[in-house]
Amino acid sequence: MPPARMQAMVLDRAGQPLHATELPVPAPKPDQVLIKVAACGVCRTDLHVFDGELAHPKLPLVLGHEIVGRVEALGDKVRGFDIGERVGVPWLGFTDGTCFYCRSGRENLCENPRFTGYQIDGGYAQYTVADARYVFSIPEDYSDAEAAPLLCAGLIGYRSLKMTGQPVPGQLARLGIYGFGAAAHIVAQVARHQGREIYAFTRPDDEKAQDFARSLGAVWAGGSDGMPPEPLDSAIVFASVGALVPAALKTVRKGGVLVCGGIHMSDIPSFPYEILWEERVLRSVANLTRADAREFLAIAPKVPVKTTVVPMPLSRANEALARLRKGELTGAAVLIPGA
Repeated sequence: MPPARMQAMVLDRAGQPLHATELPVPAPKPDQVLIKVAACGVCRTDLHVFDGELAHPKLPLVLGHEIVGRVEALGDKVRGFDIGERVGVPWLGFTDGTCFYCRSGRENLCENPRFTGYQIDGGYAQYTVADARYVFSIPEDYSDAEAAPLLCAGLIGYRSLKMTGQPVPGQLARLGIYGFGAAAHIVAQVARHQGREIYAFTRPDDEKAQDFARSLGAVWAGGSDGMPPEPLDSAIVFASVGALVPAALKTVRKGGVLVCGGIHMSDIPSFPYEILWEERVLRSVANLTRADAREFLAIAPKVPVKTTVVPMPLSRANEALARLRKGELTGAAVLIPGA
């Protein structure tokens, strides 16, 4: 039996530090799973919620949507999970299943979604509950901390990569990645596994991030204010800086694809039509589908994807968010409630 109370880090108002508090352990509803949290990744989307850039969160709120833990209890209607099984919970936490988008296989665009760590309490706590439809088994190849970034950085990166299109067999495909953080360091490995060349764009003069990109197989790494040595077939912008969109479009060859992989971005400045012309494609990625999760979690061990993580105690959640904001992390911060 779970305890009656748990420790959590709670957001009361946007922009205010999270505070440690004790909350009741939630009881699972009939269609939910109670999970004892073993690790929760710290994602840039958490920062957007913290800063109020994503409006109307549930307040007070437990952040965190890269959750890995063990099944502690099951709702009456839940089937397919065992007590003690290791599972993960991602950003998309609920869909209505009945709207036009859900019925057409695009649940990531659901008209009535709810998101983990935004409208649903997340994983900056010792326990959490989740809709069983959006709970996934985790490959045994990863420790709890190593698995956490797979649940958002990995999933959104994978969906973004799919949106660039499949490489043409026998032809070299060049992929640019803007913002070499948690998502980029995962998707770069999958892209290389597909035979693509990686071109990494970081903050100008961020030699540490550029060296990190090269260590993961990037053939070129440089500042986002520069041009790569070769035209790119596609690019993904993970950074939340709208000004990077015109810059990235200039690097993409005719017929190429530019994908914006973030949930929030500052305004995109106006740009001349000529850098979009010649059938270049500019598109965004929203959330994920369950199919994305199943595909990626099956592929990751085969690549194999290796995650770079910085484990930190749950009590240091504010520090983790601050270090993410400053770009001080190589890889992803992961909070460990039991540490």
